[in-house]
Amino acid sequence: MSITPLMPVYPRCGVRPVKGEHCHLIDEDGTRYLDFASGIAVNLLGHSHAGLIGAIQRQAETLMHVSNLYGSPQGEELAQMLVDKTFADTVFFTNSGAEAVEAAIKTARAYHQHDGGDAKRTELITFTNAFHGRTMATISASNQEKMHKGFMPLLGGFQYAEFDNLDHAKSLMSEKTAGFLVEPIQGEGGIRPGSEEFIRGLRQLADENDLMLVFDEVQCGVARTGKLYAYEHYGIEPDIMATAKGIGGGFPLGACLATEKAARGMGFGTHGSTYGGNPLAMAAGKAVMDAVANDEFLTEVTEKGDRLRSRLEQFIGNYPELFELIRGKGLMLGIKMKVESRPFFVHLRDNHQLLTVAAGDNTLRVLPPLVADDAEFDEFFDKLSAGAASYDPAS
Repeated sequence: MSITPLMPVYPRCGVRPVKGEHCHLIDEDGTRYLDFASGIAVNLLGHSHAGLIGAIQRQAETLMHVSNLYGSPQGEELAQMLVDKTFADTVFFTNSGAEAVEAAIKTARAYHQHDGGDAKRTELITFTNAFHGRTMATISASNQEKMHKGFMPLLGGFQYAEFDNLDHAKSLMSEKTAGFLVEPIQGEGGIRPGSEEFIRGLRQLADENDLMLVFDEVQCGVARTGKLYAYEHYGIEPDIMATAKGIGGGFPLGACLATEKAARGMGFGTHGSTYGGNPLAMAAGKAVMDAVANDEFLTEVTEKGDRLRSRLEQFIGNYPELFELIRGKGLMLGIKMKVESRPFFVHLRDNHQLLTVAAGDNTLRVLPPLVADDAEFDEFFDKLSAGAASYDPAS
């Protein structure tokens, strides 16, 4: 038998972590790596946060799972925390970002297919280079052929507009349009923030036409940009939002947030999840919110992001043949390269024990734990400098 026990859908590298300490991962052979990937924007409190570990341990000793057939004091508490801190009036808990986006898509469609709605409005306008997940609906919502190959036919109900192009989005609107699904800051697409004109313009189009504005904040949410959620940077609010990744700090957790109006079609029996909102996940989510959902922590993330970005912008000037620009917000930063980013990301990982994440548009994602500070930033620049100095794009 030639297939591996783990289905070979990931080209896994030789790094095999067995332990985490703060902002470092330790391989099974003892090699230490500086983790500025954070499990792809997940481990926002690092790998050994006492509050998060303690909350999970205490809950595991008490109650892990009961299903959603019963009342959920744990879920009610975390949902109330999210409602109090965001635009939302109601929350559905999931296990992942893809499930959160699925719930958001269903919520947007159900809004129009509810009594009194316009049942013709079934299509969401989505945007080029987006990444919304790996389910059939979420790959159908993305225009990337590499994600479609082998899984045709796609599901209908999506139109693709150019990201950050309000006029193109407007030109695709029709009597079938239910709303817009957008990452306010694209992650996999290359750490590309939507312009204020674009994001505010989508809000205005939605308001003028009774459409749903759906934000995918799976990667950019939960304090990563210096705001609890990235929509706050734009001075507007979505109707529906998907969140995941950092919200569990490493424990699988996602959520679909919505206003009361937007959730009008989501009544008894319309959606469900066996594991979603289980007590163990809720304990993790509450610990994360306790740590990050306050002005002091968010201000620190903003200040750290400003320091890191300033140093990066100064650094890339030393290697004009490799690097083009820095973009992003807070501690969600991208280094756009003049050469392909993936070989450089491999070079940093394998030769300098620095973990980052490659992304589209020849971008290197820098996603440190939000608890990283100047000591980790100094180590990061030591490794990045050594990596750039020793890198030969032609090799």
